Amino acid sequence: MIKKENVLARVSANDWREAIREVGNLLVNAKSVTPAYVDAMIEAVEEMGPYIVIMPGFALAHAAPSEAVLANDAALITLKEGVDFGSTNDPVHIVFCVSCVDKESHKKSLQQYARLFLKDEILEKIKNAQSANEIVECL
Repeated sequence: MIKKENVLARVSANDWREAIREVGNLLVNAKSVTPAYVDAMIEAVEEMGPYIVIMPGFALAHAAPSEAVLANDAALITLKEGVDFGSTNDPVHIVFCVSCVDKESHKKSLQQYARLFLKDEILEKIKNAQSANEIVECL
């Protein structure tokens, strides 16, 4: 579901912007998005607030489909120390990022991943994982 090379565990980030850059850069490195997509994810939070923090400790970083999206893909990081987004669900320890080439795949991807992350205790297992391998095993 998520490629191992798109997963990092225990990443250090000073703030939410850095956390989004870290997870977004995994998709840049995979050639699934351009750096403009990472900027768009940050701008969306700056403009609309911490709407991406959808559950306690969990942020779903994304931006609208655009030319900056080259492929449907996903990435996930866990943070060594949680960061605040200004949400009642802070601190965030898991940042999941999706890129979708169009609105239909965007909707389907979000539904698919929502089912995954709503499974019993999966977020706690991911948060406590010490390596990318452990995270991938959880998924």
